[in-house]
Amino acid sequence: MTFSSHRRTLLKGVCAALFGASLLFTGSVSAAPDRDKDTLVFVNYRDLRDLNPHLYAGEMYAQEMLFEGLVTLGNDGKYHGAVAESWEISPDGRVYTFKIRPGLTFTDGEKLDAYAVKANFDALIDNKARHTWLEMMRLLEKVEAPDASTFVITMREPYYPMLTELAVTRPFAFVSPKVMKDGKTKDGLKAFIGSGPWVLKEHVVDEYAVFEANPDYWGVKPAFKRIIVKVIPDNQTRILALEKGEIDLIWGKNMIDADALNKYRSSDKFAVAVSAPTSTRHIVLNTNNEHLKDFKVRAAIQHAVNKAVISQGVFHGFEPPADTLYARSIPYCDIDLKPFAYDMKLAAKLLEEAGYTRDGRRAPLMKNGKPLQLGLLYNSNSVSEKTIAEYLQSELGKLGMQLEIRGEEEQSYRDNMKNGNFDLVFNICWGMPYDPQSSLAAMRQRVYGDYAAQLGLPDKKEIDAAITKILTSTDEAERQSLYSFVLKHLHDDAVYLPISYETNKALFRADLDGVGFLSNQYEVPFADMKWNK
Repeated sequence: MTFSSHRRTLLKGVCAALFGASLLFTGSVSAAPDRDKDTLVFVNYRDLRDLNPHLYAGEMYAQEMLFEGLVTLGNDGKYHGAVAESWEISPDGRVYTFKIRPGLTFTDGEKLDAYAVKANFDALIDNKARHTWLEMMRLLEKVEAPDASTFVITMREPYYPMLTELAVTRPFAFVSPKVMKDGKTKDGLKAFIGSGPWVLKEHVVDEYAVFEANPDYWGVKPAFKRIIVKVIPDNQTRILALEKGEIDLIWGKNMIDADALNKYRSSDKFAVAVSAPTSTRHIVLNTNNEHLKDFKVRAAIQHAVNKAVISQGVFHGFEPPADTLYARSIPYCDIDLKPFAYDMKLAAKLLEEAGYTRDGRRAPLMKNGKPLQLGLLYNSNSVSEKTIAEYLQSELGKLGMQLEIRGEEEQSYRDNMKNGNFDLVFNICWGMPYDPQSSLAAMRQRVYGDYAAQLGLPDKKEIDAAITKILTSTDEAERQSLYSFVLKHLHDDAVYLPISYETNKALFRADLDGVGFLSNQYEVPFADMKWNK
């Protein structure tokens, strides 16, 4: 497979700058169509769906608009109060005491005090099995509200990512107790009522939604009084809507293709923003496969992938090449790991050492009468995964590997990945703020494909034990040492093939200020946005 020459053009400075502050390309601002200055028109590729923050079906950007938790994680890497204005942690790291911000109400007028917080936690605990992908729920001992302003969480063991897991979009966000069903939330809500900066006023399924600013919100008041979210599934149709002035902002990792970003980065009418790395696009190699259980075969595949070509050819450099499972900018991940450099000769040599031979340059690799045949599973909704899969099929074919590529719709793809029904499968790290602690913790159970893929590793038990110890360690130096151990083993085992560092992206009207990215990759910073004239 080859890429056209224009897709190989280097975006000077992009790859380096992506590891620092987010990039913003703008030209001069031209006259924009008339627009109600109190309104911003946003777009998403699908409907809001079920916005119950105690479950996992709804659009996370919308849940961030409606609901709040005890704390938030700022771009400064520090925790900040939300529903809780302050907190204390016991010396043994087991007890967290939160002081609830006074005077808070849900948007239906219901009080948001410690009793309401406890009601939400009780509803979550009632459905505890659904939330054990978060280690916090596995270590939780009890929750209490000794008075209206105090909420206490007691853990069986110290758990260092506690505040991070409380700060993520879901499930530790609060709904009005009035919308619960018999004090529970696992079977749905009567309405989507929270305490966040926005209120959902109107919703037509698969067409649009209207959010209005919450006048009683305790925090920063947004410049806009209204946000309209249109549903436009097709990438090109979204871009045409932006060109026509029907929408103002396209924002999100999977909302804009790299060709469109490249086209508009020098525009005087529109602007482009790209975040620092949020997560890693990679391929998981199943060590239970008869071929992939051999380290040399896994290493050969690593050396046979030219990530720079993929970065430029598929992503125009907006996603820089990845050498490790997590970017160095992720906490605890700035460690020295030797990359598997692109080297086709070394890849061929490793396969030969593994006992594979071929009868001529066009013949398949064989061992014990069997061809080296593998399947690569990808999400059929992802155009980039299909393109990369076709490229890998061609490149590995040069070595004599037979790579069958198969795309499946998202739910089927995820089910097969979770159950280990794959040889190789595309995946993406969970991203900030879930990485590395939550994504590593989930490797110890069947959450995604990691658990099944690692079962063939001789050091799987050591890796899992180190992850468990990380989560309860109260010593920073010990924690870093354990992270280094885990990340080095996973890297050296060649079970993950990093492709590129995924970035968040935005394309928007040039007269819209404040478009950027937050520490939570799913939260759109509407509060920072305003028209510049």
